[in-house]
Amino acid sequence: MTLQKIGFVSTRLAGTDGVSLESAKWSQVLEKAGHHCFFFAGESDRPPDKTYLVPEAHFQHPAIRQINRDLFDDIYRTPTTSETVNALRRRLKQQLRCFVEKFDLDLMIVENALSLPMNIPLGLALTEYITETRLPTIAHHHDFAWERPRYALHAAEDYLKAAFPPAMTLINHVVINSYAAEQVALRTGIRSTLIPNVMPFETPPPLPDEYSSTLRRELGIEEEEILLLQPTRIVPRKRIERAIELARLAQRMDRKCCLLITHSSGDEGDAYRRYLAEYAKLMEVKVLFAADRFNHQRGLTTAGRPIYSLADAYYNADLVTYPSTLEGFGNAFLEAIYYRKPLLMSRYETFKIDIQPKGFQVIAFDDFIDEGTVKAVQNLMENPESAKTMVEANYQLGLKYYSYSVLHKRLCSLVEQSCEHACGCRRE
Repeated sequence: MTLQKIGFVSTRLAGTDGVSLESAKWSQVLEKAGHHCFFFAGESDRPPDKTYLVPEAHFQHPAIRQINRDLFDDIYRTPTTSETVNALRRRLKQQLRCFVEKFDLDLMIVENALSLPMNIPLGLALTEYITETRLPTIAHHHDFAWERPRYALHAAEDYLKAAFPPAMTLINHVVINSYAAEQVALRTGIRSTLIPNVMPFETPPPLPDEYSSTLRRELGIEEEEILLLQPTRIVPRKRIERAIELARLAQRMDRKCCLLITHSSGDEGDAYRRYLAEYAKLMEVKVLFAADRFNHQRGLTTAGRPIYSLADAYYNADLVTYPSTLEGFGNAFLEAIYYRKPLLMSRYETFKIDIQPKGFQVIAFDDFIDEGTVKAVQNLMENPESAKTMVEANYQLGLKYYSYSVLHKRLCSLVEQSCEHACGCRRE
């Protein structure tokens, strides 16, 4: 295998969102195989000496936010927006050129910037740059515009058809579930490769330490409370109200519960968070919105309070709640399996098609939480041996289907194919 210099490109490569976490796993696997990885983004927590920061690449940049307001609020687009898009496209394409030249890159891996139109100019710049240079490129698609209601009404049809995703034979497209592969083929004619999300199942997580043992005390969670963990962003498709209903019903069955939410709303506004806070108040359920106390690694707040990793949250959880209606794959699902925690979750489409047939054991529901679901949770909490058997079986399945070794085999092969394909295209 020829070793390559590989550049990861995204709007953001930082924090605990799925794109950032999975791209970190990809770069880790590629580095272990001997490749060298570099990073282009509007925000990054990757090694500074290997990172090329461009503020306009971030979806939260003021100019990008203004573009998105005009493009996705209605079906009308102003000439000013079109001009701004073109100006930013030119600037971002120049920055991409500088990034590739600075690190002498052989291959680009684009993380979601050519599938979800959170930064239209970046997607257009990438498409144009790849076309002009024929640089080998893998586009790693986590989400698509057609999966999100917020993109249903728009004034960006020309942009979406051009770059989200671009139907280019120069690009190797990767999706994370089989339904996405079908939809991409149906909507664009593009053939894609399926590479699911993974966790390092070959290396079990370390045992909880003294630091993680302080979490309940620091967050005001009583030792006898059942800690329900919701390790996702606060967005409507996560359907977190179902987790609140579980806690409410459990309390009626004399089980004191606390629901811990570790993430923020991200880029989708604060309205849903306010709704959940009011709903929890009406239901008389203790909910902790604690995004400021969690990150991908430990640290301290500005006030000197401990910041915990997601691993610390899993160590302390009694049950992971995952009631989403829609997921590209399901990072929280894999994390719960990795940290050997029982799961209450909905049967979202990808789970039903790609994951459940492999034999994973969870407490699943379809539309709502009823007392039967609560009793199943209660039985699991009262029978630790049954819970242990369940989570151990799940871990072995995770090792078989969603481990780093699986990713290594598929990804390194794809890198080799991408470079060989590009060389062939250049000779032609």
